[in-house]
Amino acid sequence: MFGRGWRALRVAGPLAVAALLAGLLAALPASAAAPTAPAASTATEDVAPSAFPVSEGQFNEMFPNRNPFYTYQGLTAALSSYPDFANAGGDTIARREAAAFLANASHETGGLVHVVEQNQDNYPHYCDWSQPYGCPAGQAAYYGRGPIQLSWNFNYKAAGDALGIDLLGNPWLVEQDPAVAWRTALWYWNTQSGPGTMTPHDAIVNEVGFGETIRAINGSLECNGGNPGQVQSRIDTYLRFTAILGVDPGGNLSC
Repeated sequence: MFGRGWRALRVAGPLAVAALLAGLLAALPASAAAPTAPAASTATEDVAPSAFPVSEGQFNEMFPNRNPFYTYQGLTAALSSYPDFANAGGDTIARREAAAFLANASHETGGLVHVVEQNQDNYPHYCDWSQPYGCPAGQAAYYGRGPIQLSWNFNYKAAGDALGIDLLGNPWLVEQDPAVAWRTALWYWNTQSGPGTMTPHDAIVNEVGFGETIRAINGSLECNGGNPGQVQSRIDTYLRFTAILGVDPGGNLSC
């Protein structure tokens, strides 16, 4: 087709040339007549997820008997306070961190059943009067609340300052507002090392292992042989949650 056309161009006039070119272009397939944009790559990368890596269905599977106070919506609403939580280091790390956080929360609350500390005899013990701000809500007001069971006046003060909420003056917000409860747990997870040497967030993101999250939360009582049964309980829950999320749990699970 192209050979006969170009031979004709040498003897045809200008108008005939134009007509011939138009005919040739019309005869071309659509794919040849106009260039097409390259197809988008379908390759997947191990990048940080844009959404929380635990769906509401998976959350319900993890906590089938949870207290209605602990809503999935309260958890997802709290995520904006710490945007790097379960959103750093790629998809595998993000899912491990979500599983680790929720496993420790499950252990602290009996499967997200308890909103407040059950042993009321401990309530007056959580006021450190040596702090300059004291205990304005009352000596017995700073008992454990929420997914990580926030306790002590100085922790309520620090968490409230970080979150922009007066928790020192009104610690009851942690047991009244699900999003506040989850935000206090995320505050501890992302900023506090407790008896450990790093925050639970850093322990997972830097691949030190789940065991270091236990140490940061209750290591002085459970780790180094302190209470191996409690440590194993946390590990078992973590393994169950990582299985639900379809992710390898990594190493160094114990402390």
